[in-house]
Amino acid sequence: MADKFDVYSHVTSEIVAAMEAGTPPWRQPWTGTTGGAAFPLRSNGEAYRGINVVLLWLTAASRGYSSAHWFTFKQALDMGAHVRKGEKSATVVKYGTFEKEDEAGETRAVPYAKAYRVFNADQIDGLHEEYHGVKGVAPQDFGTEPNAELDAFFAATGATIETTEEPSAYYHPVRDIIHMPPIVTFADAGRYYATLAHEGCHWTGHKSRLDRLELNRDRQTYAFEELVAEIGACMVCATLGLVPDFAQSAAYVEGWLNALKADARLIFKAASEAQKALDYLTGKARPEEQRAAA
Repeated sequence: MADKFDVYSHVTSEIVAAMEAGTPPWRQPWTGTTGGAAFPLRSNGEAYRGINVVLLWLTAASRGYSSAHWFTFKQALDMGAHVRKGEKSATVVKYGTFEKEDEAGETRAVPYAKAYRVFNADQIDGLHEEYHGVKGVAPQDFGTEPNAELDAFFAATGATIETTEEPSAYYHPVRDIIHMPPIVTFADAGRYYATLAHEGCHWTGHKSRLDRLELNRDRQTYAFEELVAEIGACMVCATLGLVPDFAQSAAYVEGWLNALKADARLIFKAASEAQKALDYLTGKARPEEQRAAA
């Protein structure tokens, strides 16, 4: 039977609680490892998408799971394994549609979102060892030297990246350029590329690409755009095996919290837009690795 609770409010309350505690799930979604952040994976190895990435990062961070793999109770049984007694499940969301007849007698598709339960491989006995441990990239000591592979990734997106001595990083929508300070001004190169990923997500919102920025001009929607860029940057970093640095000002966090509390569905919208930004960037830089739709 489908869960009888408000999925949107449930998810948003978890995110708000984490943000108020100063530990948003995208700040350190990988736990118990020095490896790179890993995308949550289904039992068949397919990556989760959108809000489910954030939800499972949040659960893994709070409970200390190290595996990227998640299973339903039945999926574990079908693989000859079993969830340990007393283990608590995590919530993920399934989207779909059902047909409904309106007052005019016409049938239309109505979208819905419902929750279902999954367990991390760390909670399951009898799985093959390949499901345990983070499937991330080994940590790299970048120092302040550029990384050719990461430079190639961002160059391949087609974004114009301008570097000057100006000590600020931003996306300029009118000029359609990303501005970055010199990499040597960053404590380490990982923070540089995490910052570039954030600005790159803003860049995807230009009207010639995902056409998102025109909708985010007032104060409240600006906070939404920043949330999109934060989650999107973390997704990009996870793809590249980077550890992002998402320390933000109190004003930013306050803006996100106010927006989230006002609209329980906002985190879903932000995660969806962040996924689109990731797909756009990886589609340009790594077209051969386009993710299958969830």
